[in-house]
Amino acid sequence: MDFAQLIQTVTLYAIPVLLAITLHEAAHGFAAKHFGDNTAYMLGRVTLNPLPHIDPMGTILMPLILYIATSGAFLFGYAKPVPVRFGNLRNPKRDMIWVALAGPGSNFVQALVWGALLYIYQAMSVTEPFLLEMAQGGVLVNVVMFAFNLFPLPPLDGGRILVGLLPYRQAMMVSRVEPWGFFIVMALVLAGVVSSLWMQPLMGLTYQLIHLLLSPLAMLVG
Repeated sequence: MDFAQLIQTVTLYAIPVLLAITLHEAAHGFAAKHFGDNTAYMLGRVTLNPLPHIDPMGTILMPLILYIATSGAFLFGYAKPVPVRFGNLRNPKRDMIWVALAGPGSNFVQALVWGALLYIYQAMSVTEPFLLEMAQGGVLVNVVMFAFNLFPLPPLDGGRILVGLLPYRQAMMVSRVEPWGFFIVMALVLAGVVSSLWMQPLMGLTYQLIHLLLSPLAMLVG
């Protein structure tokens, strides 16, 4: 592993990643507060300050170790989950869907913003590789977070959405998976199942949607 390349990669992705995880977790907390649960707000997690959201192992050490060990072929990380007491929500089964959606939704919006920035750079004839690659990295990071977090297995956001959508009996069955959900997801990731059957198709659709939504801006600056 080229140390200079590692430093360049970390520098390039630092801002997009910090923004992606900070706004993702803050969005969960804001949505929870809106629907009646102040737990995250009282603990200072509804904030744009990235420090309360950073998990030293999951946000810093694990991604670095995986990047070095796999030469950048496989990356994974996570932030401190925002605490939500679903029983405090005004309509727990319904509102948990919106609280769960808020995180991936923030990543989708950020991907749009980074994509728009690329078109703006194009209009301004910006050719600085670092700025262009950071914007491209911003789109990639947020599309990956959007797609991965929607995987329908607790404790991921997609699993919570699924629990909120299913009838009570089926929802209880799915929710019982949560204590082992992280390990199941990791096993599926390492087996390539998540990538081939979920990430690639959903990321492809997401890129198409972003392109469609930004097409008016592309025509305006083109």
